[in-house]
Amino acid sequence: RVPVANLLGGVEGRGMQQTLSALEWGRVNIAARGVGVGQRAYEEALAYSKQRVAFDQPISEFQAIQLKLATMATNLQAARLMTYWAATEVRGGRADGPTGMAKIFSSEMALENAIDAMKVHGAYGYSTEYEIERLFRDAPLMSIGEGTNDVLRTVVAKALVSGRASVG
Repeated sequence: RVPVANLLGGVEGRGMQQTLSALEWGRVNIAARGVGVGQRAYEEALAYSKQRVAFDQPISEFQAIQLKLATMATNLQAARLMTYWAATEVRGGRADGPTGMAKIFSSEMALENAIDAMKVHGAYGYSTEYEIERLFRDAPLMSIGEGTNDVLRTVVAKALVSGRASVG
């Protein structure tokens, strides 16, 4: 008779460590999903701003739109790099600090990018004819999965205080 833990790839007596590892990989997964949602929201906003014309010019020529696009792109790149960092760290063992940081930042970036893309689209952003409407609905879910961001902030803080995580 084979123990169930062996059938599932687990090691008897290490259930808690395996569960924590699964949560950490799950946080990397959510961070990557956040990057995906944020990327698509940015792409949709950029494309729409180039084709939408107001006052005889594409709205991408307006400074207010340019500032939104620049912020979206900057935060997107930061989230992507943080997610890569977390994925690298979790491969080496326990990494609740980096994975929590990446999940928090990426999920919040996804929501901010979706909101800013919605603003670039204006009223059209609410229409189901545009993908941004779906992204706007999907983005909030990133801050809930694998631990809410508020809970993860305490996980990150405990990792920093205990010395299991550091910055820099």
